Amino acid sequence: QVQLQESGPGLVKPSTTLSLTCTVSGITITTDYYYWSWIRRPPGKELEWIGYIDYSGNTIYNPTLKSRTSISRDTSENQVTLQLTAVTPEDTAVYYCAGRKELVPVVSTTPAWTEYDYWGQGTQVTVSL
Repeated sequence: QVQLQESGPGLVKPSTTLSLTCTVSGITITTDYYYWSWIRRPPGKELEWIGYIDYSGNTIYNPTLKSRTSISRDTSENQVTLQLTAVTPEDTAVYYCAGRKELVPVVSTTPAWTEYDYWGQGTQVTVSL
């Protein structure tokens, strides 16, 4: 049974860096053709894809967030990490990690829940003083 669990601070100050970790169990993140994404849902808005890291460690980011985003992994801990720099209140959202298997990745910047095989429960992040 594959499970994803997000963790990190719930409150982040403006202009600082948001750091979240996704711990994956039931499958190793290096399994062929698996892609591990970070996705967020701001209040009152649709899902927004932030970026992914694939089974080989390659990363792709949403162009609108690329300059502030870094996704990395720790294969020994089976974890995927998100860092988002210079946050503003507009980065307030529920942040999810999600995974899926596909031979050729096709990414939507506004995904549907059904596009991913696995989801974490999400973690609320509020950017505020």
